[in-house]
Amino acid sequence: MKKLDFYLGWIIVVLLSAMLITVLWGVGARYIMDSPSSWTEELARFLLIWVSMLGAAYVSGRKGHIIIDLWPEKMIKKYCKLMDVTVSLLIVLFVFAIFIVGGLRYIYVSFKLWQTSAALEIPMGYIYLILPITGFCILFYRIGFLIKDLKR
Repeated sequence: MKKLDFYLGWIIVVLLSAMLITVLWGVGARYIMDSPSSWTEELARFLLIWVSMLGAAYVSGRKGHIIIDLWPEKMIKKYCKLMDVTVSLLIVLFVFAIFIVGGLRYIYVSFKLWQTSAALEIPMGYIYLILPITGFCILFYRIGFLIKDLKR
């Protein structure tokens, strides 16, 4: 898990840096050179999607998502463990169904229909590829947490 944390962190840093450069280029081209670039807004939007999705996977791996912990404080310890396992199983099912299966179908349809972006004219399937990538990262983390919870 530590290697995935390391690589995800660096990928997010690189994508965020690329997004910053893209936005600065777009602003500079529009206001300084008086010649707006049509591709900068679209690339920044796609980079934001990738950064957000990978950031969600990264935070999921650190168990940093927002949680409501009113019930676990008042529950008996054995029920807390059961609740942790149940929540992890629900997340695994959701991520598998929506991110992986749904994401792969979405990619297939977008390539089949030859969908391309307006300004960059790249196939949208490459943009949607982030769905199963994020899904596999979250699954990796959650299954690891599930194994640890079951061993406790």
